[in-house]
Amino acid sequence: MAYLLIKTLHLLFAIAWMVTVFYLPRILVNMAETTNEPAVQARLQLMARRLYKFGHSMFGIAFLFGLILWQGWRVFPATLPNVTGGMHWIDAKLTLVALLLVYFIGCGRLLKRAAAGHPLPSSRALRWINELPVLVLLGVIYLVLAKPF
Repeated sequence: MAYLLIKTLHLLFAIAWMVTVFYLPRILVNMAETTNEPAVQARLQLMARRLYKFGHSMFGIAFLFGLILWQGWRVFPATLPNVTGGMHWIDAKLTLVALLLVYFIGCGRLLKRAAAGHPLPSSRALRWINELPVLVLLGVIYLVLAKPF
């Protein structure tokens, strides 16, 4: 029962984090398209800063529950199973999650640069950049479901 609760909470917070990973670049696209509208820029900056902070919180909580799922059997062997023993799909999954985190932090840096008055990439480039995490998330989902190695 504890395992399923922890897994459910990990999934909930991972989904919440992925929402921020997908939406923050969309705000950046809107910022790139409204450079001559200061009121809109200010509103988008505020939204993006709040979303970025929320995303960091969601990642931290998802990471904590994921860590418990991954290594919790060492502390609570009677309650939590060793779900990754001898398997290497978890290494690939963690690598992809690390890439998503780097992507998210990169979007945050673009946001901070824009707030400092530096220009953003074109909205077209930002739209392409916005599609990258979908492919990485597809890999994460496949690894978790198929556990191919």
